[in-house]
Amino acid sequence: MVKTIIKVRPSQQPPFSFTIDNLGIKTCVIKIKKMACKSLKGRGVNSGLRLIYAYFEEEKKIVFIELYHKNDKENEDRQRILDNFN
Repeated sequence: MVKTIIKVRPSQQPPFSFTIDNLGIKTCVIKIKKMACKSLKGRGVNSGLRLIYAYFEEEKKIVFIELYHKNDKENEDRQRILDNFN
């Protein structure tokens, strides 16, 4: 479902997703904060899942970078982003 939505509207959609700034790269990297997960019953959009992806507007291309639970780590892996998109 998320992949389908991102295909239709890949740019940021506040308050659910936003561009990760201050990376020092040209690539548009977006973080989705509010994602529902049926496997995490009873939590819905507050399940704490985060999805990070790069969006290349000119190429109409999306590259998934990272999916994590906010209880496993606080923020996205900025070094992973820099290593792959710098």
